[in-house]
Amino acid sequence: MNIKLKIWRQKNQDSKGHFEEYAMSGIEEHMSFLEVLDLLNEQLFAEGKEPVAFDSDCREGICGQCGVVINGQAHGPIRSTTCQLHMRHLAEDPSFKDGSTITIEPWRSTGFPVLRDLIVDRSALDRIVQAGGYISVNTGGAPEAHSVPVQKEKADAAFEAAACIGCGACVAACPNASAMLFTGAKISHLGLLPQGQPERLARVVSMLNQHDAEGFGGCTNIGECAAVCPKSVPLEVISRLNRDLGHALWKGQHAH
Repeated sequence: MNIKLKIWRQKNQDSKGHFEEYAMSGIEEHMSFLEVLDLLNEQLFAEGKEPVAFDSDCREGICGQCGVVINGQAHGPIRSTTCQLHMRHLAEDPSFKDGSTITIEPWRSTGFPVLRDLIVDRSALDRIVQAGGYISVNTGGAPEAHSVPVQKEKADAAFEAAACIGCGACVAACPNASAMLFTGAKISHLGLLPQGQPERLARVVSMLNQHDAEGFGGCTNIGECAAVCPKSVPLEVISRLNRDLGHALWKGQHAH
């Protein structure tokens, strides 16, 4: 197939970005989307032009580093990471035809400043985790696996929340650029387990304060975040976050 790529180019965080178009031919449907970008960069390098900067690592749908917005959708038209998107998935769209233009942009958020082209700085998510995503344990050998009973229902929900890979698609899809699905997932997977109880209320307050300080927007329950999450983290993690926050605020008020 022949396609046109309309790609966001930006030198750094302080420069003004713009779109550039590139015509490509001989693209096969079995090629992954990142392989198409690799092929484009080979052509640009051969022409003595600056290659397009984009992030990737495992290319197996595990790390979440490869996220970009494709035709207005975070990670593209399928619910997966960008590296698992193939050209056949785009070709399945009835509006897609030979010579179609594919628009590629970076994540858009105050919390994700553009470093170069399609690469954004997602260290804000790391700082949210650092603010409270831990538990207090005594150092030493690991305890027996069965020494702390965990209800099956809570264990399953904790694993479901822990599946979050921090790709940032939830932020890119949210009209408010909120990272509440990510923050809710990190709060939920610890708050559901016995080991996470000592810091439970302090955790939600600290992590939400950091979330807001990073410039992410508030949640208005639109649900776009859960719809694009490649690991199917459910919207319920935000409900748990809100319940813990309400409890923390009530406990704080009650103390006074």
